[in-house]
Amino acid sequence: MVEILVHVVAWGIIFAFPIATMTRGGMTVQWHDYMRNLMIVASYAAVFYVNYLILVPRLMFSNRMKECLLWNIILIAGVTFCLHIGMNTLVHSIHHEQPFHPIGPPRPVMILRDAVSMILVAGLSMAIQLSRRWTQMEAARHEAEQRRTEAELKNLRSQLNPHFLLNTLNNIYALIAFDTAKAQQAVQELSRLLRHVLYDNQQQTVPLGKEMDFIRNYIELMRIRLSANVKVETQIDISSDSRTEIAPLIFISLIENAFKHGISPTEESYISISFREQKGEVRCEIRNSYYPKTRTDKSGSGIGLEQVRKRLELTYPGRYTWQQGVDEAAKEYHSILIIHI
Repeated sequence: MVEILVHVVAWGIIFAFPIATMTRGGMTVQWHDYMRNLMIVASYAAVFYVNYLILVPRLMFSNRMKECLLWNIILIAGVTFCLHIGMNTLVHSIHHEQPFHPIGPPRPVMILRDAVSMILVAGLSMAIQLSRRWTQMEAARHEAEQRRTEAELKNLRSQLNPHFLLNTLNNIYALIAFDTAKAQQAVQELSRLLRHVLYDNQQQTVPLGKEMDFIRNYIELMRIRLSANVKVETQIDISSDSRTEIAPLIFISLIENAFKHGISPTEESYISISFREQKGEVRCEIRNSYYPKTRTDKSGSGIGLEQVRKRLELTYPGRYTWQQGVDEAAKEYHSILIIHI
C-alpha cells in the first residue's frame, strides 16, 4: 500500500509540474503545450512500468537478460514512434487554427533525444526493482540468520539443563555417603533451583535481579558439601529488583567450573565470586584455587565453558569481553566476563 501511494504521489508531482511551471509569473496555461508535455511524461511512464511490472520481474530476475534487452529495444522504439506520431497529430491540429512554424533541433535529433531519455527511464526502473529485490533478499537473509541463531541458542540451552542437573546431582551423590541430612537439604534447594532452570531458561532474557537470586541460591547449595578447608567469598553488588535484562544462566557454568576445579579434598582452597552492575555493563569476576580434575574424574563432561563462549557469541556479539587463564605459580584460575548491556 505504501509503495502504491509513493508511485501515485511521484507521478502526480511529475504530471502537475508543467502546469506549475506555465502558471508561474501569471502566465496563462497553453493547453497544447501541456498536452505535448503530457504525452512525453505518459510515454516515460509506459516504459517505466512495462519494465517495472513485467520485463524486470519475469525476464531479468529469471536470468534472461538477452530477452529483456531485446524487448526493451522493441518497447522504446515503439513508444518513441507512437510519441512522435502523437506529437505530429497535435501539431497539425494546432496548425489548422493558427500558423505554426516549428523551431528547435531537427526531427532525427529529437527522436534520438527522446529514445535516450526512455533508455534512462528503463534503467531507472531496473535499478529500483533491483534495489527492491536486494532489500527483500537481505531481509530474508537476516530473518534466516536470526532463526538459525535462535535455533542454536535453543539447542545450547537444552544442553545446559541436563548439564547443570548432572553436576548438581553429582554433588548431592557425594553428600549422601557421609551426611544424609545435608543431602536432603540439598535436594530441597535443588527443587527450588529447577524451576528457574526449566522455565526461565526458555526465555530470551530474564531480569538481572532474578538471575542473581538464582546464583545466590546455587552458591548456597554448593556450600552444603564443602569441607572446612574451603573458603567461599561472594560479593554481589546488584539489587534484587534490578530490571536489567540478561541472558538466563549465562554465568552459571563459570561458577560450576570454579567449584569443580577450585576445591581440593586435602589442601586449603578458596573461591571468590563477584558481580557488579555499572555504566551499562555487568561484570562477573571469579577467582579460585586451581586443582584440575584428572582424566578418571567423571564429575563433569567439560562442555560448560564452551557453551558459555558459544552463547556469548550468539547473544552478545561484539558486546562482551572475557578474560580467563591460570596462574601456575599461584595455582589460581581467574575468569573476568564483562557484558555490555
